[in-house]
Amino acid sequence: MASHASIIGTGSYLPKKILTNADMANIVDTSDEWIQSRTGIRQRHIAADDEFTLDLAELAARQAIDAAGIDSSEIDLIVLATTTADQIFPSTACLLQSRLGCQGGPAFDVQAVCTGFVYALAVAEKFIATGSSQKALVVGAETFSRILDWTDRNTCVLFGDGAGAVVLEARDKPGILSTHLHSNGDYSALLHVPSGVSNNYAAVQEGRAYVEMEGSEVFKMAVRKMGEVVDEALEANNLAKTDVDWLVPHQANQRIIAATAKKLGMSMDRVVLTVGEHGNTSAASIPLALDTAVRRGDIITGDKVLIEAFGGGFTWGSALIEM
Repeated sequence: MASHASIIGTGSYLPKKILTNADMANIVDTSDEWIQSRTGIRQRHIAADDEFTLDLAELAARQAIDAAGIDSSEIDLIVLATTTADQIFPSTACLLQSRLGCQGGPAFDVQAVCTGFVYALAVAEKFIATGSSQKALVVGAETFSRILDWTDRNTCVLFGDGAGAVVLEARDKPGILSTHLHSNGDYSALLHVPSGVSNNYAAVQEGRAYVEMEGSEVFKMAVRKMGEVVDEALEANNLAKTDVDWLVPHQANQRIIAATAKKLGMSMDRVVLTVGEHGNTSAASIPLALDTAVRRGDIITGDKVLIEAFGGGFTWGSALIEM
């Protein structure tokens, strides 16, 4: 029986509404120069008032399923990474399963913030490796704009909304070569939303459940940990840095991405960079970037692709994939 997970289709969706840096300057005390020089971000997409995480996830998922050339009824597992679920329960994955018409198999959400897609991919890969799934849908979807304080220029300029998805299929030849996941909750206060259903619920009721971040500390940790998981993935597969064809990093900050590429000795023209157009879309950023590169013909069959991410928790992780 086939016991390896391969990506057979990718998809993505971005809301139509765009906020440029000039638009942001009308909201908070900032400028295009200030934002671009620190982050590389030029614009971000924002979900419409009647557009929700499930809607974004469905559109990205359907595109990935079409690219895979399968019917949605063939999907026997859905793992959906999100920090901005539409409801407390059921999971966004269960709601997506209903929309896609592939009921019966397991469907659940994963919450690892910006590392969420890497976590979800690793979980789905294990299901396939054990023979528990034959065709899995892995989605990263966020309406991160809903948890931003639009008076805090240190956070609201960074994030955007979107969704990305991949379809995995069980095959004899390895596609996902390895995955590597880590976390350290000791640093949770540096990047968090300090309110929820059980803790400080009054802030949620009053609409004050927003992202809080110590940017400089997060930046330093992200550069270090994303570099470490690059080395970890290469060592696990006995590969040299030059064996990697493409780096698809979490799209949080262009300076962090450039530092990781430098560690790999990789030219930036081999790094998929979408942060300028998308901003930081949290769990959606890697599948969005991957689909962008696949659809424009940059990443092709046989390429070795390294994905890596760092997020609140702290969480971090990587995966090495042969397309």
